[in-house]
Amino acid sequence: MVKKIFSIFNREFNINQAALLLGFFAIISQILGLLRDRSLAHFLGPSSTLDIYYAAFRVPDFIFISIASLASFTVLIPFLIDKLKGGENHDEAHKFLNNIFSTFLIVMILSSIIAYFLMPYLSRVIAPGFSEPMIDKMVLLSRIMLLSPIFLGLSNLLGTVTQIFNKFFIYALSPVFYNAGILFGVLVFYPLWGIKGLAFGVALGALLHFIIQLPVIIRHHFLPRFSFNINFKQIWEVIILSFPRTLGLAFNNLSIIIILAMASLISEGSISIFNFSLNLQTVPLTVIGVSYSVAAFPTLARLFSQNERSVFIDKIISAARVMIFWSLPITFLFIVLRAQIVRTILGTGRFSWSDTKLTAATLALFAISLLAQGLILLLVRGYYAAGRTRRPLIINFIFSFFTVILSYGLIQLFNNSPMIQYFFETALRVDNLDGSVIMMLPLAYSLGTILNLIVLWTLFKKDFLDAQVSYLTKSFFEALGSSFVIGIVAYKFLGVFSKIFDLETFRGIFLQGLFSGLLGIIAGAIILKLIKNEELESLIRAFKTKFWQTKVIVASQDDLK
Repeated sequence: MVKKIFSIFNREFNINQAALLLGFFAIISQILGLLRDRSLAHFLGPSSTLDIYYAAFRVPDFIFISIASLASFTVLIPFLIDKLKGGENHDEAHKFLNNIFSTFLIVMILSSIIAYFLMPYLSRVIAPGFSEPMIDKMVLLSRIMLLSPIFLGLSNLLGTVTQIFNKFFIYALSPVFYNAGILFGVLVFYPLWGIKGLAFGVALGALLHFIIQLPVIIRHHFLPRFSFNINFKQIWEVIILSFPRTLGLAFNNLSIIIILAMASLISEGSISIFNFSLNLQTVPLTVIGVSYSVAAFPTLARLFSQNERSVFIDKIISAARVMIFWSLPITFLFIVLRAQIVRTILGTGRFSWSDTKLTAATLALFAISLLAQGLILLLVRGYYAAGRTRRPLIINFIFSFFTVILSYGLIQLFNNSPMIQYFFETALRVDNLDGSVIMMLPLAYSLGTILNLIVLWTLFKKDFLDAQVSYLTKSFFEALGSSFVIGIVAYKFLGVFSKIFDLETFRGIFLQGLFSGLLGIIAGAIILKLIKNEELESLIRAFKTKFWQTKVIVASQDDLK
C-alpha cells in the first residue's frame, strides 16, 4: 500500500488526470486557506489590524509578479522542451536553467533590498487612508514578507522542471504547504509575537513551497547552480518573450493595488472585507480555472511546436467546455448561498453579522466573473503556447486601466446617487450598513473581467478557432440553463429549511446552505441528464474509472524526441 502511494509521486499524467490531481490538491490548499481566513476572522475580524496585514502583501506580491514571472513556467517550458528534444541535450538544458536561476536570484535580492528601504514611502502610496501608526506596522510586516517573493520565485523556477517531467503530484503539493505555513503563522506565531507573527507565517509558507520541489529536481539531476558565467543572449531571449506576460500580470497587480488604496479611504475593515470575498471566490477559480489551464499548458506548447494545430484547438475547446460546465453552476450557487457560505466559513469570534452581510454582497459581485476569470487564464496560456504574447498584453492593459477608472466612477456614482445606492443595498440586503460602498469595487472588477473576456475571446476565435466553436456554444447554453435551475431550486429551499433549522447556530446555517445547494445540484444534474449533456456523461464515465490506473502520458521524454 505504501509503495503504491509513493509511486504516485513519480507518475506521469495526461491533461485531464493532471487537472484532476491539481484540482484535488487545490481543494486541500483552499481548505487550508479558508481555515486561515476563518482564524483571521476569529482573532481579528474586519479591522485596522487585518487591513494592515492584507495591505502589507502588496509590495512583496508586486515584486514577485514583476520579476518571478520573467522566469515562469509558461515562458521556460517551451525553451526547455526545445532543448530536451532528442534526449541528448540534458546538459544544455541544465546550463540554460543555471543562467535563469543566477540572473533571477541576483535581480530578486537586489529588488528586495531596494524595496526594504523604500517601504515607508511605498506604504503611504498603497494605503493613503492609513494613520501613521498603521503605516509603521505595515512597513514592518512588508519588510518581513519580502522573503516570500524570493522563495516563491525559486519554487516556481523549480516547478518548471517538475512540469516538464509531468510530476504534477509534487507541483500540486506546493500550494498546500504554502497555505499550511501561513495558517501556522496565524495559529502559532501570532499568539507568540503579535502581528509580525502573521508575516513570519507568510515567509514560512513560501519557504515550504520551495522546499517541497527539491526532491524531484535532485532526482532528475536538474538542481540549478549559481554561476557568474551567464549567457546574456539566452537571458535576453527569455525576457523578450516573457516581458509582455510580465507587464500583463503587473497591470493586474497594479489595478488591485489602486483598488485597495481606494478601499483604505472608505472605512476601517474595508480592505479586509474586500480580501475575504476575493479569497472566497478564488477557491473555485483555483480548483477549476487554474488547474485546467496549468495542466493544459505543457501539452499546448508541445502541440503548437509540432504544428499539430487541430489537436491544439481540440485541447483548448475541451478545457473550456469543462470550465463552463463547473463554473456556471458554482456562480449561481455562490450568489444564492452567499450568506450561508460566508457565515459558515468566517462567522466566528470578531466577525459580526454586519461583516457577514457585507462580505456576502461583495462575494456575489465577484462570483459574476468566475467563468470569465477562468477562461481568460486558459486563452492567455493558449496565446503563450503559440508564442503570441502581444495581443493578450494589450487587452490586459486596456482592461486593467478600465477597471481602475470604473472603480472610481462607481464609487462616485454610489455616493452621489441615492437611487443607485438604494438599488444595490436592497438587492444584496445590506441596507443602511456603513461601508456598503465597498461593493462597487468587486462590481468594477467583475465588469472589467467580463469585458476583457469578450474582447479576448473574439480575437482568439479569429486567430485560432473554427467551426468547433459551435460545440462550445452548445455547452455554454446547456450549462447556463441547468445553472438557472440550480439557483432557483436552491433559493426556494433556503426558505423551506429556514423553518426547519435554527439559523442562530453554525450548524443550522451550514445545514440550510448544504441541503439547499445539494437539492439545487441534483435538479441541475437531472436537467443535464435529460438533454444528454456530454460533460456530465464524461464525468460519470470518469467516476467509473480509477484515473491513477490509466497509463496515458501527456509529454514524457519520448514525446520530446
